[in-house]
Amino acid sequence: MIEVQPISFEEGTALAITVRLPKTTLLAVTTEKGYIMCGALDVGLLNQRLAEREVLAGRAVGVKTIQELLDAPLESVTTTAEKAGIPAGISGREAIRKMF
Repeated sequence: MIEVQPISFEEGTALAITVRLPKTTLLAVTTEKGYIMCGALDVGLLNQRLAEREVLAGRAVGVKTIQELLDAPLESVTTTAEKAGIPAGISGREAIRKMF
């Protein structure tokens, strides 16, 4: 099952996406500029093999809900996110606010 719901921030509206798969749930919150995601996100791939795409993204591990994804510190971020002032360790919520 796929669930998509809007989340309002002062800066704009993001989309929260939950994809329920067998034995796995994928979580993402996205703006038009970038996104944060659960541990399934391969930041290394984005930084190395897909660097030319300059993806603005961050990853939080151990999260099971959208709320946890927003509250958790990002374990890793892309090089593009770092350049945009989104460091590893920032909360998912703060990262999304900077992605508007």
